[in-house]
Order: sequence, then C-alpha cells, then structure tokens
Amino acid sequence: MATVFPDRTMTVVQLIPTLHSGGAERSTLEIARALVAAGHRSVVVSAGGRLVAQLEAEGSEHITLPIGHKSLGTLFTVGKLRRILREVKPEIVHARSRLPAWIGWWAMRGVKPRPHFVTTVHGLNSPGRYSAILLRGERVIVVSQTLRDYVLRHYPDDIDTARIAVIPRGIDTEAFPYGYRPDETWQRGFFEEYPQLAGAPLLTLPGRGTRLKGHADAIELLADLKHRAIDARLLLLGADEPGREAYVAELRELIRARGLDDKVVISPARADVRDVFAMSALILQLSVRPESFGRTVVEALALCRPVIGYAHGGVGELLAELYPAGRVPLGDREKLVERAAELLRFAPPIPPPRSYRLVDMQEATLALYADVLQGVPAA
Repeated sequence: MATVFPDRTMTVVQLIPTLHSGGAERSTLEIARALVAAGHRSVVVSAGGRLVAQLEAEGSEHITLPIGHKSLGTLFTVGKLRRILREVKPEIVHARSRLPAWIGWWAMRGVKPRPHFVTTVHGLNSPGRYSAILLRGERVIVVSQTLRDYVLRHYPDDIDTARIAVIPRGIDTEAFPYGYRPDETWQRGFFEEYPQLAGAPLLTLPGRGTRLKGHADAIELLADLKHRAIDARLLLLGADEPGREAYVAELRELIRARGLDDKVVISPARADVRDVFAMSALILQLSVRPESFGRTVVEALALCRPVIGYAHGGVGELLAELYPAGRVPLGDREKLVERAAELLRFAPPIPPPRSYRLVDMQEATLALYADVLQGVPAA
C-alpha cells in the first residue's frame, strides 16, 4: 500500500474494549496493518485478547488497559490513558466503541497538543446520550449506508452529514479467492470430523450462539426442505460457544423435534471459515435483528458461493447490490424455503468482487486520517 503522507509519518492510537474476536476487532487489526505498511506508528489500547499476538506480529504496539469494562472502576483508567497519550503523542485517536470513546474523550482533555479525534460506529447501538459519544469525532466513520441512515434518523441535531464517512468493511480477496475450493485432504478431514454433513448439499449459517442470529429459522428451513423431499445438511458454525450451553441445548431439542439429528451440526468457531464456506452449497444470513454490515455475505460471494438472507439492515443492503436473488423478506418462512430450493437447483452466476475489498477500506480510512491532519474540510 502506498504511503498516504509522502512527507511525514504519524502515530495513530486505536481504542477498543478487547481484542478477542468480532468485526470491530478485525477492522482494528486491518487498519493497524495498513498503518504499519505505510510507514506509520500504530498503537492499540485494549484489555487484550487472543488477537494481540497477531497485532504485534504485524508490527503494531499494544498497551493493555481495560477501557471497555462496564464498571465504575473503568473511570480510573482515564488518568492512565491520559499518561499513555502524553507519552505516545499520537496525532489521531480513533475510538471504535462507546465506553472507550468516553474514556478517550475525557483523557484527551489533559493532553497538549490535543490529538484529533476520529470515531467509527460499528453497530446499530441503542440511541441515547451514551451512544452519542461516537458522534463527537471530527470525522465519524459508519460501515454501511444502513448505519448512516440510522445515525441521521436518531441524531438529527447532533451531527451534520458532512462529518459522516461511509467506509464499508472490506474482505481480503487473497484470503477469500474467487472460485476457491479446499483440497481433498481438508475435505476428508472435515467429513471425518462431521460425518453427518456428508452426502448432501451443505447449508452453513455462521454466527455466535445467540438467538438473534436466526439459528432456529435455519433449522426450520432444513425441516421444510426435508418436507419437500430436498436432501440437505446444516452447519451452525460458531454457535457452540462458552456460556451459551442453555441456548445450544434449546437448539438441539428443536433439531430432535424436527427429526434432524443426523443432518445438523452445531460447531464452535473455526479458523478455516474460508474452506467451510467454499464447501457449502448455500450460506445463510438469517439474523432477526438488522446487522450494521454483514461481512460474511461478502466473504461468501467473494468465494463464488451463493447467499440467502433476510432483506433488512446491512445484509439486505449488500444482497440488493451484490446478489438480489438471495433476498428474502424477514421471517417469511415460505419464501425462505422456496428461494433456498431455487438456489440449490440453480444459483445465478456470481461475478468476481469489484467492491468491498479490504484494500479499499484501508485506503479510504488512511485517506480520511490524511484529510483530518491536513485540515481538509469534511465533504
């Protein structure tokens, strides 16, 4: 990636609660990687997590501070963060979550020269004063048009449209190459681990162990396909996670009630998502609450795999633009099974990705940093 500032380098501090997993965390690492590649100094402040090792291996610095823990004790991190900012001397502080944004905002009050403040709204946060801190950035990044509309609808008096920049998340087309298929060794190992998924088209619903992700709808879809004599299998990828045992037990009971024990797997999160997607006949995105973006939609389409999802929020926005054949009205069970059956018979061609690429997101974010530093007025 070309350096955005040919005559100077800068230091950017990103603030985020933890670095375990999630879209905001991945975006943090992706921008950190871009900063380092462009010759800048990248620092992330968080409570830590499994992604710290990758962050540091890619050339960024990590400072452990629990700025996202929702307790009164977190207020005491303001002074500690202020000392960090005075030592690091960043030109830009980029907050990616509400509580870290509040801590950063208060900490910067005692720092001279005061860093520029940039924020990203990653999700459809509940409206109110607590969430409004993310609108105080000199520039406010939102990850979809859906999220831009949401912000303007709920905060018409708190932000002018010129300060909002729509920078969608992007996927690495090298990590998700068009038309990729996993090798025979991987396939053999996968079906040895999950033998019940072999022998029929695989439907995969990726998502955490929460009912908001629509796991029950996916199970009912499989039952409806079976009723139509359409044989298929279902993988609920990532739903089996610590602390969600009661919810997983509820899903298993539904699976048993529908007579699908030999056709469904509920798995933990896996590192080989690309291979799983590439082996799937259909990727499901059935979140019952609107998503702000829907990265898995883009990942699947980048691999040339069809996607079916509810037509609302960021997922509906992406499908309308990239794969209209996969859109289904929210909660419409009959339309869902009809569309799934159609796509299993014949899926419309999927062209190689020309948008929502990781490099586009990285370049747009670094260009926004450059505008802030150079005092370029918001467009």
